[in-house]
Amino acid sequence: MKLLQTLTLNSTYEEVEKVEGLLTGLQDDLGFNDELYARMMLAVSEAATNGIVHGNQLDESKTVKISAYRDNNKLLFNTEDQGEGFDRDELPNPLAEENLLKTGGRGVFLMEEYADEVSYSEDGTKLTLVFELPE
Repeated sequence: MKLLQTLTLNSTYEEVEKVEGLLTGLQDDLGFNDELYARMMLAVSEAATNGIVHGNQLDESKTVKISAYRDNNKLLFNTEDQGEGFDRDELPNPLAEENLLKTGGRGVFLMEEYADEVSYSEDGTKLTLVFELPE
């Protein structure tokens, strides 16, 4: 597995905009299509936002680190925050009728829909998103 890039974000909403530069650089280097770029943009931005807001509680003394790796035909993004972590299994189902009209609570669902694989480690402070690269 080869490290391609890292990005460290301060815990403010504005910092999430830096994800676009990371992904544009990777698209330029690896040549993946715009559809894959859009899936990555949604999932990686959501991971960064979750780390900043839910993990680090918008505490500007804390950071979120995103590392992009290539492993053969896969592109992996590790996102690490400095928060307390969470248990994926305790999140409410965003598709349950009582949650359909809520304005939040869909981030993890969207990441799991758009990435090919999603895994959590270190008590939920580390998230890995995996995307299959086209041949």
